[in-house]
Amino acid sequence: MNITGTHINYFHLCRRKLWLFTNGITMEHTCDAVYEGKLIHETSYPQRAAKYQEIQIGNIKIDFYDPINKVVHEIKKSDKIEQAHEWQLKYYILVLERYGLEGVTGVLEYPVLRKRNEIHLSDDDRTYLAATEKEIEEISTGETCPPLLKTKVCKSCSYYDFCYSTEVEPDEKNLLSI
Repeated sequence: MNITGTHINYFHLCRRKLWLFTNGITMEHTCDAVYEGKLIHETSYPQRAAKYQEIQIGNIKIDFYDPINKVVHEIKKSDKIEQAHEWQLKYYILVLERYGLEGVTGVLEYPVLRKRNEIHLSDDDRTYLAATEKEIEEISTGETCPPLLKTKVCKSCSYYDFCYSTEVEPDEKNLLSI
């Protein structure tokens, strides 16, 4: 399996979303939040296309890489799921290391919030990511979809309608029992 940064991100958000995504059920194209994030990515740093390089390694696409300073730039709309963003960026650093680039760091950027976080990869992170890759493969090849988690981030998820299409709201349950 060719694991990407999206797999790493989804692993940290929701195992159900990861399973659906890896099994060909994609909903990102129907989500306004995803479109808004792409728009922020494309318009926040217009000068970068000329200054930095886009790198594609296997299925991984790194949009902005500064080869002089060895910095991967990852742009996100919101920091609500910052931990997932950090692991995604750390994974990009790990992949570059695996291809022989040493001393790579990252910058996680939230232009709307005017926030930047420097990201470094530790030995513990490398060990954790190797274990995460194995877990992602296990989840992805599993025969059944993981259960619904019902967390705060569900309402802004591109899979929300899919996951909750058969759920009955609490008020509806009361109406049905009357």
